[in-house]
Amino acid sequence: MAEPQAVGDIVKNITDDVKVLVRGEVELAKAELVPSAKKAGVGAGMLGAAGYLAINALSLLFIAGGLGISALVLKLTQPPVTGTSAASVSGWIAIGFVIMAVLLLIVAGLLALLGRAAIKKIKGPKETVAEAKTSLDSIKTAINRGNAAAKVPEIEAIVVKDENKIAKDRAKVVKDENRLAKDQEVLANKSNLPNEPAN
Repeated sequence: MAEPQAVGDIVKNITDDVKVLVRGEVELAKAELVPSAKKAGVGAGMLGAAGYLAINALSLLFIAGGLGISALVLKLTQPPVTGTSAASVSGWIAIGFVIMAVLLLIVAGLLALLGRAAIKKIKGPKETVAEAKTSLDSIKTAINRGNAAAKVPEIEAIVVKDENKIAKDRAKVVKDENRLAKDQEVLANKSNLPNEPAN
């Protein structure tokens, strides 16, 4: 039978095993999350660029709107003049700003779609979670075994006590058998004696 370990040694072993287990889980999580973090960074960068371009497009639309209103006011307030007027120049400038704003909105939309797709590709640490569940199941099994092993000395004490009682009972039976054998021998010797004549 193996010698039982001291409680302090058992606690130290458990602590060391838990440390190793946690370090392994952390390393697995890092290995699994680094690629996901990179994808998340790229996706977030694309979404940020899309937001920046959309804000610039809105600024251009505000400028184009302002130029368009000023061209309309100039056209309404000035008499018709032949040639190029300030109203027609500012109108063309406003159209240029609108075209640029539309192009920026298209690029922003594409970046937003690409960023969203990159973020959707991010996966959680499935292997880490599965490994953690396996480790938890192993720990539960080990605890159950430990509890059962802790009960073994109690059971062994009962068995030893019962074995001692059985040994005492056997000794008593042997003693009784020996006494019975002696009694039978005495009886046999008495029956083998010649009968003495009565006087």
